[in-house]
Amino acid sequence: MKIHEYQAKEILKKFNVAIPKGKVAFSVEEAVQAAQEIGGNVWVVKAQIHAGGRGKGGGVKVARSLDEVRQLASQILGMTLITHQTGAEGKLVKRLLIEQGINIAKELYAGIVLDRSTSKNVFMVSTEGGVEIEKVAAESPEKILKETVDPGLGLMPFQAKKLAFGLGLQGDAYKNGVRFLTALYNAYIGTDSSLAEINPLVLTTEGYVMALDAKMNFDDNALFRHPDILELRDLDEESPLEVEASKSHLNYIKLDGNVGCMVNGAGLAMATMDIIKLTGGEPANFLDVGGGANVETVSNGFKIILSDPNVKAILINIFGGIVRCDRVAQGVIEAAKRVSVNLPVVVRLEGTNAKEGADLLKNSGLDFAVANGLKDAAEKVVSALKN
Repeated sequence: MKIHEYQAKEILKKFNVAIPKGKVAFSVEEAVQAAQEIGGNVWVVKAQIHAGGRGKGGGVKVARSLDEVRQLASQILGMTLITHQTGAEGKLVKRLLIEQGINIAKELYAGIVLDRSTSKNVFMVSTEGGVEIEKVAAESPEKILKETVDPGLGLMPFQAKKLAFGLGLQGDAYKNGVRFLTALYNAYIGTDSSLAEINPLVLTTEGYVMALDAKMNFDDNALFRHPDILELRDLDEESPLEVEASKSHLNYIKLDGNVGCMVNGAGLAMATMDIIKLTGGEPANFLDVGGGANVETVSNGFKIILSDPNVKAILINIFGGIVRCDRVAQGVIEAAKRVSVNLPVVVRLEGTNAKEGADLLKNSGLDFAVANGLKDAAEKVVSALKN
């Protein structure tokens, strides 16, 4: 789950991570009032959307008077902000973060993420702040310092010191940096985050180390432990189809192709999308209906897939392990009658009672193409597209 920058900073503050003074605003008047309450004579007006690159897209501006705060808030609030992460359709800005101006001496980077190859968290820092870490990794990987953290020990003091030293911090800034990095890791672990990224992490002219920007993502499977974080979910920032799928406990991600996919199991879903593409088609979605595919889950899956106007054919790929293929086939038949599917549907069943399931589909009176193997299924669905 993703959250907004201002929400991430509120969480970080609870873990003693240094952040600038700031307030969220949902209207122009609230933006001006926030600037007055923050004080000073320089403020930053920041669009709040779930995407990076806001500054380049015109969503982050500096104001040097309250009148300028009002003017910039009027411009940004309600705009459709297009960045490299939003796609051409952009995102509507419905809220702003008004923040105090900071005297920046240096921009740095800090981020924590799970390294799946080692099953451990890795803490990364770089002197190249304000730049996408992927670009730094591609062009100058030597500028990224990494520390792998043992889950049984947590971030050790010597690791935090090594990272702070690697950032070139000295004197009081070094001490502040060690405290900052330690607090950031505590926040990451304490909230079951899957990502905590501070870019830029700034060193101020006064020697403070501070999170100028903040991004946090959370492990969906751990949100039951954090109802306060779950409340921060902004459904307006998510795909409507993905929101609808989550209500039905389906794992769905919309893509740009024209072959709707309904599969049980994430690994099988990935393989299905790969073979569709290799056969000449383009998958329209990732949809994992889970191990207990039944009439309800299949019906909901059909509804979600058919809500995408780009879908021209559907491939159902089920491996019967715990769930029997004949039960899945019956579920597909009942679901197709309920939802009224008018597109070509190719079904591949493998595993427990696969033959019985295929017979049910063939004798259903519905227009299903039953495939013999995954390759045959992909070829049949791509052929249906062409015809």
